[in-house]
Amino acid sequence: MLLIDEVLELVPGERVLARKTVTEEDCAGHFPGNPIMPGVKMVEALAQCGAVAVLSLEENRGKLALFAGIDDVRFKRIVRPGEVLTLECNVETVRGPVGRGKVKATVDGKLAVRGTLTFAVGVEESSDEA
Repeated sequence: MLLIDEVLELVPGERVLARKTVTEEDCAGHFPGNPIMPGVKMVEALAQCGAVAVLSLEENRGKLALFAGIDDVRFKRIVRPGEVLTLECNVETVRGPVGRGKVKATVDGKLAVRGTLTFAVGVEESSDEA
């Protein structure tokens, strides 16, 4: 489930600015006749944005970034199909394999969601099929 369409700016290990155009598929079933993008998908898009920042560092290439915490998330507006989410993650701290970043998503400059995500950089991805 890829929820980033384009990375606009990247400072490896520090900051990412990305874009996601919301589709009907992103809102499927939420809610019939009144589609809105689920908050969980907006948070996942922000997490993927943060993963780009962390996994772009040479020492993390080929590894996985996993959720370790989701804090102080607030949803500020409804996001509908056709709207463009601008996703931003600023990595604040990294200690060993664990880090935290402030995230926000906006639509036309208006805040849609904000919060703090904690991540852990895990083991290298497996190419084995189970």
